[in-house]
Amino acid sequence: MAGSRRGGRDEAAATTRARRGRVGQETTNWTTMVILLLCSLTVLVPLYVTISMSLKTTAQAVDGNAFSLPTPIDFSGFAEAWQLTNFPRAFVISVLITAATVAGTVLLAALASYAIVRNWERRLFRWSFFYLLAAMFLPFPVVALPQIQLTGLTGLANPVGVTILHIMFQLSFSILLFTAFLRSIPLELEESARMDGATTGQTFRKLIFPLLAPMGATVAIFAFLASWNDFMMPSLIIADSSLQTVPVVQSIFQTQFSNNYNVSFASYLMAMAPAIIVYLFAQRWVLEGVTQGAVKG
Repeated sequence: MAGSRRGGRDEAAATTRARRGRVGQETTNWTTMVILLLCSLTVLVPLYVTISMSLKTTAQAVDGNAFSLPTPIDFSGFAEAWQLTNFPRAFVISVLITAATVAGTVLLAALASYAIVRNWERRLFRWSFFYLLAAMFLPFPVVALPQIQLTGLTGLANPVGVTILHIMFQLSFSILLFTAFLRSIPLELEESARMDGATTGQTFRKLIFPLLAPMGATVAIFAFLASWNDFMMPSLIIADSSLQTVPVVQSIFQTQFSNNYNVSFASYLMAMAPAIIVYLFAQRWVLEGVTQGAVKG
């Protein structure tokens, strides 16, 4: 009799714990949903205002209601911003700088990471890794003046100099990601390749680099976003205003927008569109690369 009562109490306690667990999980789910909703609104509301203002006429844009829908939809702001800022030239320069930055960052970071991971027992490579990590905590404004002087003395006060600096400042974080991923690749694969007569260069090019594709995509996206959206470095390094990037051109012509808010927002949207489109299509690889690097590393 006592045993049956004890069994009944245990069953009731288990039921209570299960009910509390479900309630706690539901509370956690609701909290997560609320946080995600608030975070989404901080991005979607400004994006809506930008799109809405860019599609309005000048008269509609200055009426003070940024959240009203554009009626009728007007694309004249895009045409005016296109001509006023000479957008095609600035866009091409930004594309060239960003493409070279992405390619250089992925290649150099992969090579450096491979050398560091496979020679970790050697003090030079190990301390090189720590040195690169320390560079992550060095912001560009701290070294801005020496970089301006150096690029001027070497004749690199142009988009080429900006590209080189973009690559250098992206290497630390990129090498950190690549090294975490490389540690998960077994040495047996390389030993098998060397037994077949492959050199170190061939092993990296034909075996290791293809295996780095998920993390390479992640590094490429981060390098793209950092280079495309950068304002400070091009504005300080590039001496010729006709060779400036899209963010700097927008700032130069900001005073000419005057009260034409539709032109201003149209210009902002044209500058943001490439980064938004690239990230929307590539976010799967970003999350996949970071996750694999965290789990396997």
